[in-house]
Amino acid sequence: MLNRKQKHVLLKFFSLFSIVRGYNILIIALAQYLASIYILAPYLPVKKVLLDPQLFMLVLASGFAIAGGYIINNFYDSEKDIINRPGKTMLDRLVSQRTKLTGYFVLNFLSVIAASYVSFRAVVFFSLYVFAIWLYSHKLKKFPFIGNLTASILAIIPFFAVFVYYKNFDLVIFVHATFLFLIIAMRELVKDLENLKGDLALNYKTIPVVYGEKVSKIMLTILSALTLIPSYLLVTCFDTGYMKFFFLTATPALVIFVLFLWKSNKKLHYILLHIILKLIIVAGVFSILLIDVQLILKRFF
Repeated sequence: MLNRKQKHVLLKFFSLFSIVRGYNILIIALAQYLASIYILAPYLPVKKVLLDPQLFMLVLASGFAIAGGYIINNFYDSEKDIINRPGKTMLDRLVSQRTKLTGYFVLNFLSVIAASYVSFRAVVFFSLYVFAIWLYSHKLKKFPFIGNLTASILAIIPFFAVFVYYKNFDLVIFVHATFLFLIIAMRELVKDLENLKGDLALNYKTIPVVYGEKVSKIMLTILSALTLIPSYLLVTCFDTGYMKFFFLTATPALVIFVLFLWKSNKKLHYILLHIILKLIIVAGVFSILLIDVQLILKRFF
């Protein structure tokens, strides 16, 4: 049995893990590696990609920067989260604001150190990325359109870092990125609907606050329709292997999303819509494995 001190330490660990969204960072790291193996550098042996120390450092730099971003976002949104996420806030408050700030600076420093192993350009890239995350958390997220656009761009930048590393400029990569960007943009807008109460209380000028829920729903419907373009291209014009079944499944899932969206009027409804989009993103990450099933069979069976 754990004593009181050990329980407190364990709770602080879970609190910190909750603040930095450790599960999200693990999924992003996995996505970076899978994208490298199957999309960005399919011409390289799997072992060479997995054991590439520079790629590892880029993924590590991304993870540190993202974790720092979650911390500073949590720091600035502490008042809003009391309204929107009271349960999670109770857990997060086990870590003091001072500790959060210390962790933020340490993680950003580690991100730059990891990037320095790759190149000076990587150091500049991640330094700008860290600054952009701070600017978004401190200022930009409080404004409609700009906040949503910035958040969506920041979410795909870790993949852009790997993309630049491999210098692969094939059109299929941009089409994949467009699909991901649209889904993330939808997720950010749904989060605004989910957090409407806290945003109103603290005067955050998000799209639902400024233009209303109906306009937000219209925008989400348009974004859902736009995902049909990259989905169609990836199924018909590019060789995506069995991953095409993901895009064929994602389309009806988004139809269900839109139908449910227009019947939603409570926070719980928007939380469920958020979960649907998260599931699509996670399923998309694992479906990268389906691009080349033969590669999986050769390497693991």
